Amino acid sequence: MSSSINQSMVDQFNQIRLENYRNQYLHPSYILERQLMEAMKNGHLTKATNILKSINQNQKPKIAPTSLRSLKNSLICSATLFTRAIIYGGVDPETAFNLSDAYILEIERKEDFHSLYQLEYDMLTHFIELLNEQKTLPYGQIVNQSIQYIHDHILEELSLEVIASQSYISPSYLSHLFKKEVGESIIQFINRKRVEESKYFLLYTSTSISDIAILFHFCNQSYFTSLFKKFTELTPKEFREQYISF
Repeated sequence: MSSSINQSMVDQFNQIRLENYRNQYLHPSYILERQLMEAMKNGHLTKATNILKSINQNQKPKIAPTSLRSLKNSLICSATLFTRAIIYGGVDPETAFNLSDAYILEIERKEDFHSLYQLEYDMLTHFIELLNEQKTLPYGQIVNQSIQYIHDHILEELSLEVIASQSYISPSYLSHLFKKEVGESIIQFINRKRVEESKYFLLYTSTSISDIAILFHFCNQSYFTSLFKKFTELTPKEFREQYISF
């Protein structure tokens, strides 16, 4: 049986190689791929974008029966590559994998070539922004630890008491320290972060605004809308309509 499977794989390999040759499909240069990972690892968005554009100048090889499925598979490979790059750059692996999972779901949801091609660049930007955000926290250890906890538990109930307990300090001391180093209260920071994270659901899902408000533990939709407008100058509805229509 092993011999039969091996021969089948050889035959498939030869068939794919011949078809890719006939259609002038080329896999990305290994050197370019390494350069892309290095640029991402170092948080260089412009450089990484230019390298990705160079890679995408070539036709993508066929790796599925249909062109759309092939493109989706290729982007899933990109998501895997991007994930590894930012982990090497210092991003917490679980955070990186969660972002990758979200984009893979989005890849599967899309059904047109234009939006899929654009999604790869959006994905690249988001991964590098996450890396740079985690690399450039200019605060002390306690505040950095608190920010990381907020980031990791943004979809959970967050209170000053719970966050302070992670660093074994009093809530009042954390409140004072956070305001002194960050320049805003920890509650304000949490609300700002939740608004930022909610943009993903507004742009890439059809989840209702009321359900998004519940997801991020806002007391009601009106409060969510009020905070969203405070930070973005748009309501969630206006933001969604400006960038995408469902």
